[in-house]
Amino acid sequence: MKKAFRRWIAAVLVFCLVAPTCVVAAAAADEKSSYTIVSPYEEVVWTGDKAWGAYKGNLHTHSFVSDAEVDYRDMIIEYYNQGFDFLAMTDHGVTGKAWNEKPTELPLYLYQRVIGHTVHYLTDEEYNAIQDGSYPVDGQARGRGMTCITGGNELNALTISKDHVNAIFLPEHAGDNYLGYENDYEGAVRLSQHYGAPCFINHPGDWLNSNDDRANCSDPVKISYFADILLRYDNCLGMEVFNEHNGTTGYDRDTWDNLLMACLPYGKRVIGFANGDTHYLRDVDSSYSVFMMEENTPENVRKTMASGAFFMVTRVIRKDTEKFGPEEDMDVRDSGLPYPTFSNIQVDGHKITVECSNADDIRWVANGSVIEKASVEESDAPAAYTIDLDTIDGAEDFLYVRCQIMGKGGITLTQAFVIDDGAEKPVYERDNSPSAVAVRGLRQFLSLRIFVLFKKLFSLLASAIKK
Repeated sequence: MKKAFRRWIAAVLVFCLVAPTCVVAAAAADEKSSYTIVSPYEEVVWTGDKAWGAYKGNLHTHSFVSDAEVDYRDMIIEYYNQGFDFLAMTDHGVTGKAWNEKPTELPLYLYQRVIGHTVHYLTDEEYNAIQDGSYPVDGQARGRGMTCITGGNELNALTISKDHVNAIFLPEHAGDNYLGYENDYEGAVRLSQHYGAPCFINHPGDWLNSNDDRANCSDPVKISYFADILLRYDNCLGMEVFNEHNGTTGYDRDTWDNLLMACLPYGKRVIGFANGDTHYLRDVDSSYSVFMMEENTPENVRKTMASGAFFMVTRVIRKDTEKFGPEEDMDVRDSGLPYPTFSNIQVDGHKITVECSNADDIRWVANGSVIEKASVEESDAPAAYTIDLDTIDGAEDFLYVRCQIMGKGGITLTQAFVIDDGAEKPVYERDNSPSAVAVRGLRQFLSLRIFVLFKKLFSLLASAIKK
């Protein structure tokens, strides 16, 4: 009897010791399973007869119409010759028309005529042939058309501070001669919204001066400034992550991560874009986006800009040994090397599987940090790689994850996969306290062009003295 009693007491004690552990473990398991991964590629049909196409395009392009060194007609034909599927001409302060229509000429750029640069545009025959793919490349019809995206305009055309915003699908002449104000992204975004046009922030690193100080990409005041605009204007979709040869924007992956972390708590995914910002023919093959679309039409381009069902590619960028890579400076423009390609993406529970080719380095990034990295064998044959967030400590606290692949032909990024915990998102409210209003007023005052001009001149003088 005593032995039975002792065994009963021992069992009770063991249960009391083990039960709390089981409860904690169950709670932890429940916490890990209480989120879903929201993929921007969820609707993409990757395989089969109805598989969507991967369409290479550029939404930031210049010509003699503004400040580039290439004629309007020549720029369009070069993009076609290099295999692009859609193109928007976005000259500074000039809203793009169909390529067989004479572009609007602004007094600001009449100097192009003075130096002998005459603007030519496509004939009706050339325009139709480029649209339907019958225009020849190396003597033979390309067989695949390049879609004309109208209504593109790089707004804030005359600002020293480079606070540029790209609007796409503006109505004809809307935004023409919009010279802008210094350090005023919001004015350009507001104009775009007025006309119902999507837009994105161009080369933020140029404005942040992050080449000189990478920490500027994480400056809470500057990140809050951009986030405030992104959260108050639905038409402002995101920012350029790759721009041209990334000469002033080499660390804008940092900026993008910080804006994702600032905006996702309010339910807004910040879309990343990659564009050539092309002023010279050598930059046609610098940075661009690859859109996944059922059909290559202007309507689908607009839809995909908003959904994020596309990838960002760059072929030239400085080394980044701290975080994202590459380990050495990269410049493979016009090399003929294939860019790293995603050919399938699937989400299953807390697992994301990517199928990719022409890549030898895969990195997964969450909340601004690399959480998983692998070296793989580069091949033109697709191979599948999976990340299981249940094996990553703290994954339940991530706001997003994104994937980056690198290879001999460049770097390709996915959009952010959002980690959704199911909680209702708060409505963003701008800080309108007296101190916040005073700070905004002071910023506006110090952004008067005379102040910005003197600051620029002083900076140039200081640099000259150092040399």
